[in-house]
Amino acid sequence: MTENQSRIEQTLGSSLRYLREQQGISLRALAERTDFSASFLSQIENGQCSPSISSMEKIANALGVTLGQFFLSANQQVATVVRASDRAHMALDWSRAEIASLGSLSSPSQFRASMLIIKPGGLTGKHATPSISDEFAMVFEGRVILKLQDSEQSLERGDSVTLMAGTARQWRNESDGLTEILVISLGPYR
Repeated sequence: MTENQSRIEQTLGSSLRYLREQQGISLRALAERTDFSASFLSQIENGQCSPSISSMEKIANALGVTLGQFFLSANQQVATVVRASDRAHMALDWSRAEIASLGSLSSPSQFRASMLIIKPGGLTGKHATPSISDEFAMVFEGRVILKLQDSEQSLERGDSVTLMAGTARQWRNESDGLTEILVISLGPYR
């Protein structure tokens, strides 16, 4: 495991623990809500494993938060400009996918922008998982397969899709090049 991967897992774990404890939810209760084991959730909190993006979305959904709020709880810095080198990232080696926050996570705006980066052969999770909020996505670079519940769409650079909250989706890169997808979602109302 690289030093950067270890730091990401520790930050992710700290964020999960913070959000869970902030809501007064035990590991066992969160396990029941997510159908994951308490042991698996504990491993995430302790930085001992790399969950998929879809697993993190399922956990976020059970906590009633967005993936962006995981970043927010780990990085409380207020910014109006986010430099490319300062973006909050979550990279998962096994899935060959990464998600990067493009905006200031502490902004009062309900919009959250992120870049989903998928290496050749990568995917966002083993199964299509429901989005927790309305999403707009545009293929910024490359080609990707979007699995929607029971159908698949091939999308290329410039193609876009709007997904309603609850729509099960999985992104897969079957091309030889890197794929980047701009995703804009609505966060929960405060």
